[in-house]
Amino acid sequence: DAEAARIAALDEEAYLDELRPRFGGFLGEITLAGARFSYPVPFSVAHAFVGERLALVGDAAHRLHPIAGQGLNAGLKDVAALAEVLVDARRRGEDIGRADVLERYQRWRRFDTAALALATDGFNRLFSNDNPLLRLGRDLGMGVVGALPGLRRALIREAAGLTGDVPRLMRGRPA
Repeated sequence: DAEAARIAALDEEAYLDELRPRFGGFLGEITLAGARFSYPVPFSVAHAFVGERLALVGDAAHRLHPIAGQGLNAGLKDVAALAEVLVDARRRGEDIGRADVLERYQRWRRFDTAALALATDGFNRLFSNDNPLLRLGRDLGMGVVGALPGLRRALIREAAGLTGDVPRLMRGRPA
């Protein structure tokens, strides 16, 4: 996009002048730690997470914008969910590569992953927009989250993947 190209072409001081207001000062002083890189990070979710004797997990199944740092958490949840599905199937004497067994994993993870991909894309759009009204709303929202410990804890649990249908491994129990 043209705006990203414009910002990437700035010299270091102009780049920092552009970057600092976007963080609103709540992270402290922003400095460059090394060379800058720019590349598009569109989100995508595979149409199918499973195929014949095949299951996609992590980045093979979905690509999330790194703004919220959710790619690793989603990948770990994928692995834990697939392990649970496979272990349960093996305990029942089922062929773990059978389509209906692998479909259980897909039903479990695909909607959650698609919702997470849309949410991280939305956060990216919200936090990369310089519209004064959006910036005000964003700052107010961050202030509310910071002022309400219960809300902050709930958001942290959600971000860590510890809400909803959580695989046993992520709850500290064997698969």
